[in-house]
Amino acid sequence: MRRVCMHGYVSGRVQGVYFRQSTAQEAERLDLDGWVRNLPDGRVEVLFEGIEAGVETLADWLRIGPEKAVVSDLELTEHPVQGIAGFIVRR
Repeated sequence: MRRVCMHGYVSGRVQGVYFRQSTAQEAERLDLDGWVRNLPDGRVEVLFEGIEAGVETLADWLRIGPEKAVVSDLELTEHPVQGIAGFIVRR
């Protein structure tokens, strides 16, 4: 099972709609490590790593997000595995 790491930006109505906390819950459910945070320009930044199947599942989820979110764009790029433990919401 290959571990992979993805870093990216989610655009749209993604702040103030429980996006970060929902992302953390999904990541934890999928046993992924990493972090998520709001950016001043209205986007959400995310870095997550783990078993490839789980990473792909979270990437698919990020294209939709939680119920009140409206995702207009998702930019993801693969990065070297960081060795992060746990998943946190950065402030």
